[in-house]
Amino acid sequence: MTINPQRIGLFAMGLFAIGIGLAPTLASANPDLEESGRLLAILLDAGRGTVAAHQPTINDAAKEDKGFTPDVFEKELIEKFKGRSGVDLNNLKAASVPQTAKSLLPELVTASKKTVADNQAKINQKGVAYKGFTPAHFGTQAAAEFSAKTGIYLKQTTQDALLRNPKNKADQFEAGLLGKLAEASYPRQGDKTMSETVDGGKAVRVLLPLYYGKGCLGCHGVPKGEMDVSGYKKEGAKEGDLGGAISVKLPVK
Repeated sequence: MTINPQRIGLFAMGLFAIGIGLAPTLASANPDLEESGRLLAILLDAGRGTVAAHQPTINDAAKEDKGFTPDVFEKELIEKFKGRSGVDLNNLKAASVPQTAKSLLPELVTASKKTVADNQAKINQKGVAYKGFTPAHFGTQAAAEFSAKTGIYLKQTTQDALLRNPKNKADQFEAGLLGKLAEASYPRQGDKTMSETVDGGKAVRVLLPLYYGKGCLGCHGVPKGEMDVSGYKKEGAKEGDLGGAISVKLPVK
């Protein structure tokens, strides 16, 4: 397993990616794929953060046209991703990133932008506060759109105890890592992604843990068992508790 420290920004109204202290970085047999998976995870997370920044406006029942168009989303997404990864998607050709990332990152931008476009009717609905379009909804839909187009495994996932959407159910690999993370107590000493070569060397898996921040607790905090605005029972989470992960699987060519 390879642990790569990264700088991941925080965002409100969804799962936050808060750094955790893990083992030192180990040597890797597939650094290009691990970096590509890391960048894909950060990009999906940046999209969630972009939606989160507009959540108060999206939930404004008195306003119809929210101005959160696919083009507005794309511009802010590119800015957030550059701030977190150092990679400029507007000049990806010149970026020092693996070729796999250069081919897949634009596909995820397209899938993410389409997700915002497909939800414009919800976003701009007047007279309704909770629209059913949050960072979590965005992440599930954008990841599914990307995977359908590219054949690359990408999803948000979490432990069964926290699972709200069956589409996000963890597989055996994800459940094992999430279980270990949830059982441990980590100091926040920078953000980490975890990667491992699997399937007899045929694929690389990358996991970006997501932790609850203050903005998440309105739906996921206390009192435990109380219904939140989306109609689910609050989990009683505290800031810094593990909320899930973004999971990527890339084939070794």
